[in-house]
Amino acid sequence: MSRRLSIALGAGALLAAVHPLDLHAQTVSDVGDTGDSRAVVVLSEGWRFHQGEAPAEVITPGFDDTGTGWQTVAVPHTWNRVGFYRPAPQTHINRAKTVNKTQGLGWYRQRIAIPTAMRGKRIWLEFDAASRIASVWLNGRKLGDHAGGFSRFRVDATDAMAPGGGDNVLVVRTDNSAPAGKDATTADILPLTGDFFVHGGLYRPVRLIAIDPIHIDLADFGGSGVFATTASASRAAARVDVRTRIANSSARAGTARVTASLIAADGRVAASARTMLKLAGAATQDAALTLAVTDPHLWQGVEDPYLYTLSVDVTDARGRRLDSVRQPFGIRTIRIDADKGLFLNDKHVQLRGVGYHQDREGKGWAIDAADVAADVAIMREMGVNAIRLTHYQHGQPIHDLADRYGLLVWDEIPLVSAWTRRGELEPRAALVDNARQQMRELIRQNGNHPSVVTWGIANEVDFGNSFPAFLTGFADGRTPDPMPLLRTLQDVAHAEDPSRQTALATCCEGRLFDQGVAIPTTAVAADLGGANRYFGWYFGVPGDLGPHLDMLHAKRPQQPLSVTEYGAGGATSIHTDDVLGGPIDSRGGIQPEEYESYIHEEAWKALKARPYLWGTFLWNSFDFATTIRAEGDAQDINTKGLVTYDRAIRKDAYYFYQANWSQTPTVHINGRRYVDRAYPVNEVRIYSNAAATDLLLNGRSLGVRNDCPDRICVWQNVVLAPGNNALTARGGTSEDRVTWTLSADAIAHVRIDAGAIVAAPATRRFGSDAFFTGGKAGTLTRPAEYGKPAVAAVIAGTPNAAVAATYREGRFGYAIPLADGRYTVTLTFVEPTLAAGARVFDVTANGKTIVKALDIARTAGGAAKALTRSAIVSVRGGKLDIGFVPITGDAIVSAIEITR
Repeated sequence: MSRRLSIALGAGALLAAVHPLDLHAQTVSDVGDTGDSRAVVVLSEGWRFHQGEAPAEVITPGFDDTGTGWQTVAVPHTWNRVGFYRPAPQTHINRAKTVNKTQGLGWYRQRIAIPTAMRGKRIWLEFDAASRIASVWLNGRKLGDHAGGFSRFRVDATDAMAPGGGDNVLVVRTDNSAPAGKDATTADILPLTGDFFVHGGLYRPVRLIAIDPIHIDLADFGGSGVFATTASASRAAARVDVRTRIANSSARAGTARVTASLIAADGRVAASARTMLKLAGAATQDAALTLAVTDPHLWQGVEDPYLYTLSVDVTDARGRRLDSVRQPFGIRTIRIDADKGLFLNDKHVQLRGVGYHQDREGKGWAIDAADVAADVAIMREMGVNAIRLTHYQHGQPIHDLADRYGLLVWDEIPLVSAWTRRGELEPRAALVDNARQQMRELIRQNGNHPSVVTWGIANEVDFGNSFPAFLTGFADGRTPDPMPLLRTLQDVAHAEDPSRQTALATCCEGRLFDQGVAIPTTAVAADLGGANRYFGWYFGVPGDLGPHLDMLHAKRPQQPLSVTEYGAGGATSIHTDDVLGGPIDSRGGIQPEEYESYIHEEAWKALKARPYLWGTFLWNSFDFATTIRAEGDAQDINTKGLVTYDRAIRKDAYYFYQANWSQTPTVHINGRRYVDRAYPVNEVRIYSNAAATDLLLNGRSLGVRNDCPDRICVWQNVVLAPGNNALTARGGTSEDRVTWTLSADAIAHVRIDAGAIVAAPATRRFGSDAFFTGGKAGTLTRPAEYGKPAVAAVIAGTPNAAVAATYREGRFGYAIPLADGRYTVTLTFVEPTLAAGARVFDVTANGKTIVKALDIARTAGGAAKALTRSAIVSVRGGKLDIGFVPITGDAIVSAIEITR
């Protein structure tokens, strides 16, 4: 069956002066051009696709792609679907059935008839990205290969075109095979590893471009062929240097006039310059021009993201236009001070940033401009003014939107965690070449965006020997040295773009590791420092963050420092009654949404108090796909996003930043998804930027808060009624409502899973650890590791082993709010490891001893054996105080049950 993509280029279908890189240039019928000089066709519909191996004749025009295994798809396209939540919310239940993690070959075929208006010109194919490797054939003729899954590339298809522009068969083979093993096709292509899934396919747009033999170079590492730099700028005057690469594909010499102009938003020409070039045949030459702008309108970030149009025209000696490029351009200067932060046009800007991955549920990487625009809208509503585009080159839509809205951008290449294959101490020459290529592509394709602040050369290549997963196969405990490759990339970036500084993000410098762990200091390889630090999540406690940053700043006082990742996982279906109740499992299931909020609250206190930080970028704006995690309520999803993978839920922490970063009136009740409450008495926590915030319970005001530090308003000891409880928060023009329920069982019984931040499943419902003072939490359950689930403890003598496995120990007490009356208190004890005689303690209730000189190991007959003790107690004054008083060693308890 014959298929053919045929597009007529009539006068009404042509858009004057539009370049395909311009986000504003949405073409009519997917067709645009730059006047009479350049025509563009977007190849989106009617592709035939096959996943996996294909016969050798697949590249030939006569191959039949209508048979089994081939399907019709639209580009952007990927076959991969990765990540799902389990089992709630309800909309996610069936997502597991759509998962496709297959990595390997994907074949695309398209039949094209060249429009009459394109005939006689040079014909190029432009791919905004193809993952990870692409090979391109036209009419059976190989046009070229591209290595790297994130950057634009082009191939000249002119000589392979069918005579007269008739039926042309385009074939593209993509390969996103994992780079494992020395014979892997992707073994020398970055990234070699990373906590994100590398989707396959033609996941960004593909275009056909027709140009004159003399044109602005399309072979400029996927760039526009134009590179403009603000050399100087003030309110009075600015100088913009414009370098344009002019290519002559003809064998004959030629002459070209190159004119560069800056056009104001009102159509006025603000500056213009021109030069004449004499071009040799089959040669490329640079045209350097300087634009002097009087009274420039500066690009001032979110405050005033004013954009000129940068216009570059190429004409022949008779004035006939040969080619043109139009791009938005902002005049701005940036300097970064190691003590005072970032200055945009000499005005200080505090960067409030997020990390951003390019995938979303159901689409993977095959997102479109509308998806990106929706993501940016969500970020802007939160108050974001900066984005770290992680951990690879992103497409043009996000850059164009950043320009338009004044967002400052950190761009980077996919050098992530590893740069050699297993067992090799030096990177192969081919990999170094690929890293250089991807750095050049990143800069050539994005250098004209005023939003771009820095070029990131690497992420977390300083694990040293601290992370065994990266070290298998290295002899004598040695590890590869990242510094030679980092220096190479530093040199490439400076040569390509002297106007911008480089940056890299580190994971490990200055952290406390076990003896024998050696961490390289890589921060010195770049101009700007970035620290990925997860205090309170993977290591340490939240209060360590500030002092740690002060240490790094003091160690290199001349290097500007930023925080490039911080945060925690947050599962929207997992909740806690007290974020300090017990240990989380950073690589397992214990990841309550409230703890994510706690980490961000504590981190922001430290970050905002340190003016020397030139930027902060939380991790992450959205949940994203990976294949090394089974965490929280998700499979193959990193749950550190403030918004879910499908964008359906904005987690509580999102509103913390909206209240602190934005002018949007915000009042948000936390814990809204923790509906069925374990305890009658609760804390209510509200994020609010209102001058005064009122909380109502079932229509009755619980009081107004006028002073809420860090925009956090707290009401303690809120007593819920049986059944539904309507909570309403009001502040200024904003209002938020939630409903919490309290069951009859929760009224009749108070059951505390001591030492647990999330109550374990049991034969009776427990709440997580709460109402305590002092002590420290612990567990006999072994936490999860990457690829290895948590290992449940075996506890004898109880049907509720998961509850008994956690504990609080030390000298501590519980102040439990209860109605006056008589109660039965049942305590569960488990000795984790100690022998008889090593731990002896008393337990008191309202000052009276109810358990005397308990030695669990002696009484129970050893460790990991449950023991219970019960007592009748009386409550007066609405509170039961239970004290755990050490005699020898620490006191300990695993569960507290109180029944009236």
